[in-house]
Amino acid sequence: MRNTKTIDFIVGLFVLAGIASFFVLAFKVSGLTKFSADKGYNVTADFANIGGLRERAPVTVAGVKVGEVTSIKLQPGELNAKVTMRLDANQSKIPYEDTSARILTEGLLGSNYISIVPGFEDDSDSDHPYLRDGDSIAKTQQAIILENLIGQLLFNINK
Repeated sequence: MRNTKTIDFIVGLFVLAGIASFFVLAFKVSGLTKFSADKGYNVTADFANIGGLRERAPVTVAGVKVGEVTSIKLQPGELNAKVTMRLDANQSKIPYEDTSARILTEGLLGSNYISIVPGFEDDSDSDHPYLRDGDSIAKTQQAIILENLIGQLLFNINK
C-alpha cells in the first residue's frame, strides 16, 4: 500500500513538471515574457511615420537581427514617433556618426521592421565612434505605406 502512494506521488510530480515546462515553453515561444536577462543597450530614433511598426519588431543590420523594438511613443511637441530599440551587447561596433535607421517591410505585405544602415565615416580617433546606450540615430527614413503609393498611382493615372 505504501509503495503505491510513493509511485503515485512521483508520477504526480512528473505530471506537474511537464505542465510547468509546457507553460514556460509556450511563453518563451510567444515572446510575451523574457526569462533571461537581456544584455544590451538602448538606442532611439525619431520617425515621421512608423506605418505598422510594433513593439518587439526586429532590428537588423545587413539583414541580421541585432535587437528589437522595445517601445514606441508619440512625441507631443513634434508629433512624431520616438522608437526605442534594444540592441544586443555583442553589437557594439555600429558607427555613431553616419548611421541611419529606416522602416522596411518583410516582403510585399509583411510586417514592418527597422533596418540600421551603418555609416562609413572613419571616426576611430573620435571619443564617440560607436553607438552607446542612450544615443539617438539622427538620420531616419519613415515607413513606405502601400496604400499611399496606390493612391498616388491612381491619382496620377486619372490626370
